[in-house]
Amino acid sequence: MTALSIPRTHVRVTTFERVLLRVSAATDRYVASRIARRTGDAARAALATRESVADARSDARALGGLGIPPR
Repeated sequence: MTALSIPRTHVRVTTFERVLLRVSAATDRYVASRIARRTGDAARAALATRESVADARSDARALGGLGIPPR
């Protein structure tokens, strides 16, 4: 792989954009929990595992969109 260096740019992210990203992540979590309630017990356990990974991924993408590297 080749690493490309990109000059550092200052991305200005407004508070409103941050709120939108957080609200969209929360909405995704809410919809996933509603779907999880409609499934059986065995599927619920598997879905909970997938949700935790998806939550971490969506949080990392939201932070990456703001220019903040995930921890």
